[in-house]
Amino acid sequence: MKAGLVTDILGFMPLEEMLDTCVDLRFEALELGCGNWSKAPHIDLDGLLESAVKREKFVEAIKSRGLEIAALNCSGNQLDPTEEGKAHKAVIEKTFQLAGLLGVETVVMMSGCPSGGPNDVTPNWLTHPILPSHFKILEWQWNEVALPYWEKAVKVAEERGVKKIAIENLGCNLVHNPETLFKLRNEVGDMVGMNFDPSHLFWMGGDPIAAARALGSAIYHVHAKDVRIERGVNDIHGLIDVKPMESFATRSWNYVALGYGHDVGYWKEFFTVVKMAGYEGPVVLEMEDLTMEPLTGVKKSMDVLKEALPRDFKNTRLSLSISK
Repeated sequence: MKAGLVTDILGFMPLEEMLDTCVDLRFEALELGCGNWSKAPHIDLDGLLESAVKREKFVEAIKSRGLEIAALNCSGNQLDPTEEGKAHKAVIEKTFQLAGLLGVETVVMMSGCPSGGPNDVTPNWLTHPILPSHFKILEWQWNEVALPYWEKAVKVAEERGVKKIAIENLGCNLVHNPETLFKLRNEVGDMVGMNFDPSHLFWMGGDPIAAARALGSAIYHVHAKDVRIERGVNDIHGLIDVKPMESFATRSWNYVALGYGHDVGYWKEFFTVVKMAGYEGPVVLEMEDLTMEPLTGVKKSMDVLKEALPRDFKNTRLSLSISK
């Protein structure tokens, strides 16, 4: 289980500096954003697709430092009914193509969230259906929009050489937990599995360790990301919180650096259970703690990750500093 990083958090650094920083911090694998919700700070998607020379230089910059590409990420909402959805579909197809050209087996993305009906123009994440019309919306979203899209998408990905599509369990998407992942997977096949991000289950009230056991071999990629449920706020208002992430002082829950929501003991158990479920791939840190500087958050998260992963890090500089 190699330690990886979603490099968007170091998007303020140019590629070479980011790579050197990852080496210094003892990361071994990278998840690179290709567009859509990511600003793609380290990937020139069109440029790499157009030039074999650029691809060769790009790969050499990574491999020469002993790093590898764990996955390409093209997360967005391709099921959005507006022009934005069309643009996201185009980036996804280009990402599939680039993955094949670079020999990257895994692409991370979202399932998407359609509108509430054929005449709507706003995505509608329905989470509390109580009326017959609500269930009609869900049926339409799955059967008329999501499944037709995904049936085609898995074929395109396979043609491009992608081996695994890892769908993240993020809210505001049709696939947001194990149950909905299996609903899609049972229809379109095992090209799709989960990019298992425990942080999202925390704020939905779930148990990532139990979910890991239920997912088993459907875990295709893992994010190391933490959430803190804010005492004194959640107790009053509950976990449903629509305030912006920047309002972290008044939110019921926040994305935090690894270890700032759940201690290292929790993460030791989580990563061990993930491994017991059969996952041997990279564990990729995603740092979105707005209460600290990005590099500080990465370093503090890495301290926890290195201690918690069920493998030997005794030859890394970081683990030596921990042992002292």
